[in-house]
Amino acid sequence: MGRLLTFACCNLNQWVLDWEGNRKRIVESIQIAKERGAGFRTGPELEITGYGLLDHFLEGDTYLHAWEQLAIILQDESIHGIIADIGMPIMHRNNRYNCRVIILNGKILFIRPKLYLANDGNYREMRHFIPWNRPQHHEEYYLPQFIQKIQGSTKVPIGDMVLSTPDTCIGMETCEELFTPLSPHLAMSLNGVEVITNSSGSHHSLRKLNTRVSLIQEATRKSGGVYLYSNQQGMDGDRLYYDGCAMIIINGEIVQQTSQFSLNDVEVCVATVDIEDVRSYRSAPSRGIQALTAPTYERVETPFHIGKSDDEYDPTLAPSLPQELKIHAPEEEIYLSGSCFLWDYLRRSSQAGYLIPLSGGIDSCSTAVLVYGMCNIAFEALQAGNAQVKADIQRIAGPGEAEGWLPKSPQELCSKVFSSVFMGMAKQSSKETRSRAERLSHDIGAQHTDLDIDSIFEAFKGVLTKATGHEPAFKVHGGTHAENLALQNIQARSRMVLSYVFAQLLPTVRQRPNGGSLLVLGSANVDEALRGYFTKYDCSSADINPIGGISKTDLKRFIAWAETHLSLPILREFLDATPTAELEPLTEDYVQSDEVDMGMSYAELSVFGRLRKSQKLGPYGMFQRLVHEWKDVHEARVVADKVKRFYHYWAINRHKMTTITPSLHMEDYSPEDNRFDLRPFCYPSFWSSWSFKKIDEAVERLEKGRQNGTA
Repeated sequence: MGRLLTFACCNLNQWVLDWEGNRKRIVESIQIAKERGAGFRTGPELEITGYGLLDHFLEGDTYLHAWEQLAIILQDESIHGIIADIGMPIMHRNNRYNCRVIILNGKILFIRPKLYLANDGNYREMRHFIPWNRPQHHEEYYLPQFIQKIQGSTKVPIGDMVLSTPDTCIGMETCEELFTPLSPHLAMSLNGVEVITNSSGSHHSLRKLNTRVSLIQEATRKSGGVYLYSNQQGMDGDRLYYDGCAMIIINGEIVQQTSQFSLNDVEVCVATVDIEDVRSYRSAPSRGIQALTAPTYERVETPFHIGKSDDEYDPTLAPSLPQELKIHAPEEEIYLSGSCFLWDYLRRSSQAGYLIPLSGGIDSCSTAVLVYGMCNIAFEALQAGNAQVKADIQRIAGPGEAEGWLPKSPQELCSKVFSSVFMGMAKQSSKETRSRAERLSHDIGAQHTDLDIDSIFEAFKGVLTKATGHEPAFKVHGGTHAENLALQNIQARSRMVLSYVFAQLLPTVRQRPNGGSLLVLGSANVDEALRGYFTKYDCSSADINPIGGISKTDLKRFIAWAETHLSLPILREFLDATPTAELEPLTEDYVQSDEVDMGMSYAELSVFGRLRKSQKLGPYGMFQRLVHEWKDVHEARVVADKVKRFYHYWAINRHKMTTITPSLHMEDYSPEDNRFDLRPFCYPSFWSSWSFKKIDEAVERLEKGRQNGTA
């Protein structure tokens, strides 16, 4: 047996500007790591402040309060006797840096700033921080005066350095640095660093975990070493869910992993490794030759041992064994991410629960199932003894109940925090959708209200007729396209207004002590947002939309999964129903269909969305790709028509994205304008655009080539 060292990393459910709460969770994680025998603990990126502060990182208060919390941590003797790697923002020579602060026994050993910043997709770090961007460079940092008193000195080192202990050498990466082509761990490993930490603020995207884990495994599979990965977990105040999954890997093999989704505020991952396994793994001469010319890192030395000293043999200590990666299917990811996000949002918003306009279609059904999932996961956490979940349940759902009340089932919890409203029209709403909405609400325990809005619709229409003398009619009754659309929008927008009326007053109607109000949930999926197939300021306008980042295809898979795994057979009826907005009168020979209205299928929309956003293709580039990929299905002219139709509707409806409800990010082709997909909202006509002309020319060349036998 070689030298055994025990390390810890963690998931923390931090919350922006929750200074005391964040500090307590940090301290708790260090205490747990210490109790479980770890000599070193690393935490998530910017854990003192929470990762998602956005422009609060530009405020001086943020840096002052971060140092004040670190001062309390430094003076807490319960976490002495372990090295802690803590994330916080730091101002140095008038520049803001995203940093790791390495502490031991109430003293700062050094500060390590982030070299390379994340600045794409949902990330805007370059707006708030300066990258250190000087590998191996270090200098002096002058501490705030109140920290100087604790430190006993005025300065500490800051820069790209590594930590040297009597038993190993530890280097730090921060989140994005792992994803860069020239990651710091490469040079550090060649320079003899045996343990690499990665403190991350990485949010969930569907099917992303495999990519992240493969990069971590490759980092040590190629170079050898121990890799400690910590991440934030939960909703920290924004539209992202940070998906945890802290893990410890040695020489490419996972030896410990925490949950990806959880209601635990603190989850610590501890593993014992034989550091001699790293040294033997690196024995190849070719690696040694490259190490001779590798960059040299400044080593900050400490006499503190990560493991036992040579004369302290512990026969009970053994290396942690390799284990398989625990990973969820996409359907489970939707369930767990959406449900956990909704729980964090509810408990942190101080509201009384959720309300959904439930239509009887698969989109609002999916949102309702996620709320039921939230109640299911919260109930499981309650049964497992989660004290924070217990306190939150009693605070949110307990008013009016006997002291000490707790729900006996997920459905009982759902009945306290979830209301659904079916707002139908006598001539538009089918008996089937009305019945599905009512029966789903019953099965999950939601309090359901069924009503018709015909009188509201007629009143709005009557105002127009009285003012102008014109009575608009639906298309099936001989009305124009403009009249048909306007009459549909009256219904859609009336439902939004009425949703908020019910959300504000239902707690009072039901005599909830101190009243309160409900958060309104939206249910427009990512494909409909991409196409603009919803009414501006209709029920897509809400407080939060948990499915706004999920494709229709994935939603159907999720509902099929939930039918079995959540024992909800009613969901089969939603899967079998034709998607319809039910905004036009039903007749014997006409039932409104979403895909007919849109002029494209949901499957096609998913393809268009990925090519536009993820593959960064414009109209002409998309046509060039699809004319080959769809050649066995469609002629070139059909492909051209589909691409042009998509881009036409995407452009003319882009303005809707400027007011879209914040949605939980899950899909990488989301068109969400608030932060992820930044585009203009007033475009020239695509029909006369240069791109469309290029497509037409290409179609003509292909067709002529086929006629001449050359294509």
